[in-house]
Amino acid sequence: MDGDGVDAGTQSPRPETPEPSSIQGRRNTGVQLLDDDGSISDQLETCLKHIFAKYCVPQPPNLPSGDEKRVALLEPPPNAYLSPEGLDAWARDTNGAPFSQETKDELVEFLDVTDDGGLTFKGFLQIYQLQTENDEEETWRDLSNHGFDRMLKLVATRREEVEVDMEDASNVPS
Repeated sequence: MDGDGVDAGTQSPRPETPEPSSIQGRRNTGVQLLDDDGSISDQLETCLKHIFAKYCVPQPPNLPSGDEKRVALLEPPPNAYLSPEGLDAWARDTNGAPFSQETKDELVEFLDVTDDGGLTFKGFLQIYQLQTENDEEETWRDLSNHGFDRMLKLVATRREEVEVDMEDASNVPS
């Protein structure tokens, strides 16, 4: 049992975090990632702007430094893009590892990029459009990894929750 008296094997200690076995859309009352036309919803686009802005070049002017708390969602500057380093950092923070060179080559070939191969925000949206159409839960996991809950609210940097996950890792089936 964790400190809240909840058996870690039966209920998520973070109920806003998606479980891999949950049915798409069931827990998302009132919040949809795609609109009725199948396009990225305005709410999701706002979240993706914030995530993109953490890694883009040039950096947004309101990017906090060090341990400052983020009060407002970030907004990428016009003409911002992900450099190879920014792409690697985003992939690492989202999926635990940078993309392979083959994946990077595919991104440059099929998505919107700058003349020198930097991923634009339009290209970033294209990634999430395709991913969400094919596996909505994967997009929810990405959003959770960047501190968004199931209502698409920025709730935390998740830094403090990493310690809890490490302590409970032996109690949670993989």
